[in-house]
Order: sequence, then structure tokens, then C-alpha cells
Amino acid sequence: MARQRETGLKQRAAARRKRIVTHRAKNFKDAEDWDLDFWQSLTPEQRLSALVEIRRDVEKVKRARSRAARRARRKS
Repeated sequence: MARQRETGLKQRAAARRKRIVTHRAKNFKDAEDWDLDFWQSLTPEQRLSALVEIRRDVEKVKRARSRAARRARRKS
């Protein structure tokens, strides 16, 4: 089951990379309005999937920083 879930996540991530959406905002209000419209245009499942991926990215960064800090302490 975990392997199927991982495969599904990888497939959705690959599909997202193919349809990255961007917007050049004129000001902060424009950016905020576009952002809200973008997220509201997605299905709840798409928003949840994006949240899961963001959380995984944050955890990867935290682990990398932790490893780098441990290596730095060993060198000193």
C-alpha cells in the first residue's frame, strides 16, 4: 500500500511539473488576488496534495540543515 501511495505521489508530482503556472504581479494586491484565485480554482484533492508536497519539501530542508550542522560541529 505504501509503495502504491508513493507511486501515485510521484506521478502527480511529475504531472504538476508539466503544468507549472506563473504570474507576474504588478503589485502586492495583484499577487495576493491571483494567488487566491489560483488556489480556489483547484480541487480540494489538488490543494491537499500540494500541501503534502510542501510539507515533505520542508522536512527535507530541515534534515539537510541538521546534517550540515552535525558535520560542521564535527569539523570544529
